[in-house]
Amino acid sequence: MNLADFARAIFALALTLGLLGLCAAALRRFGPDVLARLAAQKKERRLAIVETLVLDPSRRLVLVSCDGRERLLLLGDGRLLDGPTPEEKA
Repeated sequence: MNLADFARAIFALALTLGLLGLCAAALRRFGPDVLARLAAQKKERRLAIVETLVLDPSRRLVLVSCDGRERLLLLGDGRLLDGPTPEEKA
């Protein structure tokens, strides 16, 4: 490996690191604006997780809102156990 090959390798490394730094600076400068614009374009979502509660390592309760109705789901062991919400019981 002669001096020209070594200089070419160093130049390629410097160019690659410079391009990565330029991309990082551009994302830092323009990234939040682009993400905010993309979030504003999305429609209102129908499904939302209101709250979760971990019962034990294999089970958790999840309160899900869909179309203005809330459902309480018990997730665990690869199964989905669905139960009525307190409003539906009354």
